[in-house]
Order: sequence, then C-alpha cells, then structure tokens
Amino acid sequence: MFCRVPAIRAALALALTPLLTLTAPLARADRAAATDQYTVTAVRFTVRAAGRDCAVDADLYRPAGVDRAHPAPAVLATNGFGGSKSDGSTDAIGRTFARRGYVGLVYSGLGFGKSGCLISLDDPAVDGKAASGLVDFLAGTRAADDGTRADFVTLDAKGDPRVGMIGGSYGGAVQLATAAVDHRVDALVPMVTWHDLAYSLDPNNAAGGGSVPPGVFKWQWTNAFYLMGETQPLTVPGLDPTRINSLACVHFVSKACALIRALNSGSHPAKATADVLGYAHSVSPVSYLNRVEAPTLLVQGQADSLFNLDEATATYRTLKARGTTTKMIWQSWGHSGGSTAGELNLNQGDLESSYVGRRIAAWFDRYLRGRKDVDTGPAFAYYRDWITDPAGTYATADQLPAPDEKLYLSGDGKLVDDRAKAARGSRTYVNRPAPTSHSENSLSGMTGLPDPAPYDTRGTCLGWTGAPLTRATDVVGAPRATLEVVSPAARRVQNSGDAADNLVLFAKLYDLAPDGTTTLVHRLVAPVRIPDVTKSFTVTLPGIVHRFAKGHRLRFVIAASDDAYTGNRGIKPVTVVSSPKDTGVLELPVVGG
Repeated sequence: MFCRVPAIRAALALALTPLLTLTAPLARADRAAATDQYTVTAVRFTVRAAGRDCAVDADLYRPAGVDRAHPAPAVLATNGFGGSKSDGSTDAIGRTFARRGYVGLVYSGLGFGKSGCLISLDDPAVDGKAASGLVDFLAGTRAADDGTRADFVTLDAKGDPRVGMIGGSYGGAVQLATAAVDHRVDALVPMVTWHDLAYSLDPNNAAGGGSVPPGVFKWQWTNAFYLMGETQPLTVPGLDPTRINSLACVHFVSKACALIRALNSGSHPAKATADVLGYAHSVSPVSYLNRVEAPTLLVQGQADSLFNLDEATATYRTLKARGTTTKMIWQSWGHSGGSTAGELNLNQGDLESSYVGRRIAAWFDRYLRGRKDVDTGPAFAYYRDWITDPAGTYATADQLPAPDEKLYLSGDGKLVDDRAKAARGSRTYVNRPAPTSHSENSLSGMTGLPDPAPYDTRGTCLGWTGAPLTRATDVVGAPRATLEVVSPAARRVQNSGDAADNLVLFAKLYDLAPDGTTTLVHRLVAPVRIPDVTKSFTVTLPGIVHRFAKGHRLRFVIAASDDAYTGNRGIKPVTVVSSPKDTGVLELPVVGG
C-alpha cells in the first residue's frame, strides 16, 4: 500500500557510514598468490596540477615476460570516492589486467590514500591533469620520484603509450576528465559515474515552462560524501600537507565546500545559486565531453539513485553526436545495490564469466591490443532481472528505446489508454512541514542498513492506476509525464527571486501486483522544482528496465515530499484537473510489442 500513514522508520546512520569505494562489492585478495604472473612495485610521483605539486601514490603491475623488447599495452585506474589504490576493489583492477598481460598502473586519487592535494571532484584541470602526468610515465618520458621507469609499454608513437582506463564512480568520471585533457588515452570504461554533478546532487527532472530553476537537493547522498571527505583523519602520520585546505573546508577545494553549503542552506537566490551550480557543471563531463575522443564503453547501474541511467544516457548521446565511438551497457548493480549474481566481479580475475566482463575484455582487445577482428558488441545492452537463464539476462539493441506508448491521467484516478476515456474531475493534495513520503535510505544499498518499504502518506500525494495488464509489458528507458498543476500559493511566490519558493514535487512509477504488493522500481523518483505553475511541464523519470507482468497494474504518483531530498518552503496545496481534452499524459518506452 501507499498514500498511507508512515510506519516508524530507521534513521540514516551517517555517522556509522564506512568509507565507500563506489564500485562493485569486492573483497581484498592476496597479491602474493599471483607473483608468478606479475610483479607489483610501489611507486610515487610528483605531478603538477592547478599550480600545485601533488604527490601521487601508485602501484605498478608488470606481467611476467613483459620488457622493453616485449612491451604490452597499459591499463590505468584509480579509486572510487573514499577509497585508495589498496582498497580491494581498486587493486583488483591491477591484478585482473596484469593476469591478462596488461601493464597496470593503479593509483590513489588526489586527496585519498597517501596521495596529496585537495579533493577536486574530478576536475579536468586538476585530477585530469594529474592522471595525464601518469600517462607520461607510461610513455617512458618521465620517471617516478625514485627513478623507476616504465620502458615496457606499447607505444603508438614516441611519447604516446597505448593506454586504457577503467574504474567506477569517482574512478569513472576521472577517465573522461583525463581523456579531455590528454588525447593519448586510447580507450575508456567509465562505470556507474555521473554526467553532471548539478543534476546528480540537485536534480530537476522538469522541462518546459521557461528556464528551469535549480533542482531539489539530494541531501542524504550529498552530505554523506561531504562528511566522508571532511572527516578523513588529520592525525595520520605523514599526511601530505597539501591535503589540508582550511579549518572551514578541510579536505575539499573551497568551491566544492561552497557548493555543498549553498545546497544545504535551503535558499536559492538566482545569482549565487547559478554560480555554485556553474562550478558543478564545470567539473562535470557535461562541460568537456566535446573534447573526449577515446572510444568509450559506458557501464551504468539500474539500481542507482546517486547516478541514475539518465546520466549515462546523456553522456552516450553527447559522445555519439560528436562522433566519438561509444557503446553503453545497463548492468544490474549500482550505488543502490542490485543483483550481483552472474554479474561482473573483477576480484575474481575472470572477465569471461560475465557479460559485462566479456564486453570489457573485447573493448580493450580492440582498442589497446589493436585486434580489429574483435566484435565489441552492440550499441546498447541491458540487464533483465526477470530472465532466469544466465545466458539470456542481457538483451541488446542498436539504439535506445523511445517513449512510444501513452496513458492518460483521468480525473477519477485511473490511467486510461485513450484520451477520450479520461473522466472530468480534479483532485488535491497538501504538503506538510515534514516529509511524508519515503523512497529510500540512500546508503542502505551499500552499507546494509535497514530500509523500510517506500510509502506516501494519504492526502500528500496523488496516484493514477491502470487496468490489469493483458500482457507482460517491458519498460526499457526513461518514462515521461506531461501534466499541469494548479497551486495558487506557489503562484504567489514563484517570482520572488529565490528559487526555493518554487513548487517542488516528486514523480514516480509503481508496479502494483494482484495481491496488492507495490514496488517502486529500484526506489527511483524524479524530483521536480516547477519554474512556472501556470504552464504545463514535462517530467523525465529516471530510466528503468522493468517487466510489468501480466495482471499487474501501473501506478503513476506525484508526491509532495521525499525524505531523501529537501522539499517545499511553506505549505503549497496542489490540484490536478483532468478532462478528455486536457489531461496529463504518461509516456512509456516499451519494447517487445
């Protein structure tokens, strides 16, 4: 059930949150077990980035038999947020690819592990520039601080090594940042990462009705990572002094702290908000993808409320439009959990055991080993959790499905398949001072913390329910909803100059089973800050891959709040009016007829 009174729910225990590496859950392995296949040498570099000298702590993996006379291509990787070169999920990359005959260079990102400088959110001018210095090392044109050289990497030309990059989340965006500033990078595999941090941390899924204002602050995810960065111990022996900014902003660059503080403030005056969100844009792929030339295999997780499928889709479309070789896979797991059975697990050192692993192996074989006969797979592939045969869990397509089936929001709360069936009527909800809807405790998928089922409190949401489906309906992609709301209270303050006065709502899609069980698919919601309540607007929901089984019903809901996000300032009742000639429309990207 939903639109009900909430049950007692567990608090989000941020203080107990461990450091999260934001890649697949991998266990630490014993490096010594594979010393007959490769050697591992700790190396340290001093790189220049944004006018500062930054220490970079790395491990160099050298496969047996690889030397100057028998060179091999290289794989460069770094950690997810809060990790290091030795966190288990990151050094697993070095081990996995060294066993496959690649030279590996795995390093702790700036501001993490034993590397120096501040956390810069994968800024190309800082983190990308630092990684470019490591590409110099792989090219043989510079030595590590202790004189170690890598003169055994395959070269495309003098000073140009054959090198690819792979990694997840924070270790995914840095690949795009590096490729934007250094075109020597030959192949990328960014996993579960972002397109635009302004959308990731402060999403607005609305379009139309004039310029789109700031979004709705994703406070749980954002503050968790802020705390993880700021509370790194200051008493670690030998902590690089370049890791310290100030008492007011300890480990981040100042603009990153200003971004978080502005979003937390609950106030969004136009110029100040534009400035901080402009910074988020500037350090995100959205601002520099036009400089990325390296063939890119995007891997994004379906269970991911931090960086959802829409982010990878935006990157995919942008790279395709500029002519960069690009393909995309939607796997099962992401920052919010998801199935890992039969899915990629680099710690096993066996890429061939999973569909995603085989695609990655082929990608590097093609673009690093130069095997032109290798098939790198279809343009688009997606995981289907309703398929029990491991050999058939992934479906493929030449292009992304587009919303092509329409349902209409009837005035009596039904979803109907014909505009003429929409009943005339209106319904109203009212928000309350505290959140009355729950989608997720954002970190539960990564920490194992309990998370109650999603709910919406009656009177603070509106839902439209379809008839039982006469056939299984597979939705693959981002649903869209176009609607218009009436809110005199919101209309009175929407031109106040502070976007925090604009109306906020949350759109979502449930699967309602015949027994009454409701499922909010991957607990995903679409936050919306409406720029003009006098005009219709379109909401793009997070992409999903979900089978609505025969006999199940779809339910589209708009809610006044969500406790993983900030909400409305003040009480703003909302009314939705429907008639056959003027009704909301829900569009679904349905595949398979």
